[in-house]
Amino acid sequence: MKKLILTLIVALGFVTGAQASEGGMAWDKAPVKTNDLASLQNGAKLFVNYCLSCHSAAFMRYNRLQDIGLTEQEIKDNLLFTTDKVGDTMKAAIDPKQAKDWFGGNPPDLTVIARSRAGAGGSGADYLYTFLRTFYVDDTKATGWNNLAFPSVGMPHVLWQLQGARRAVFEELDVHGQKTQVFKGWEQVTPGLMTPVQYDQAVGDLVNYLQWMGEPAQNRRVNIGVWVLIFLGIFIAIAWRLNAAFWKDVK
Repeated sequence: MKKLILTLIVALGFVTGAQASEGGMAWDKAPVKTNDLASLQNGAKLFVNYCLSCHSAAFMRYNRLQDIGLTEQEIKDNLLFTTDKVGDTMKAAIDPKQAKDWFGGNPPDLTVIARSRAGAGGSGADYLYTFLRTFYVDDTKATGWNNLAFPSVGMPHVLWQLQGARRAVFEELDVHGQKTQVFKGWEQVTPGLMTPVQYDQAVGDLVNYLQWMGEPAQNRRVNIGVWVLIFLGIFIAIAWRLNAAFWKDVK
């Protein structure tokens, strides 16, 4: 029996390791904190300015942004670029036919992208945080960009003005007789409007918003769950005392 359990543990570890290796580079941990309203508001601003031109969030309405502390007037004044109604959903500005001609396909909807991208490397937020921070210049690609987390991605680096243009430095190694390109670091080609620390913070805010958008009620759900557990704890204590009082005279 012990040998069987040991065999299963080894097999499970092998499968997990294989999945991690197939997933490519390791994902960085995203600084997600969906109760940070300032971060969510900045993330919403970045999403509308840099993502919504191509990607829709068809299951998210603008007026839901009031849940992160924005007033209806602030939403109308600062975030309504593709519609004039605050009750409308977040639809992309680009025409789907043009998107297919330019990128080879219609850019995916991002409403639940943070939930759908989870994998062996971590959460969907971890993937997005890594993806948006690992674009690099690649003249061999149609868009002029490539990505470490998603090699040969068809999406250009829409945040390049903030981060600047970088070139990935690879080293060729001989691994078991096969030539392998190993990532060594970054070479800054042109500076961005933000420092590396500021850019990482901005991407963290954007990913934080994408995480929240995938389930806007998650914070409320967690709070309700805490109160339910407290109620159950109190109820169990009362039930235990009642049970003791009921049976105390029974021999």
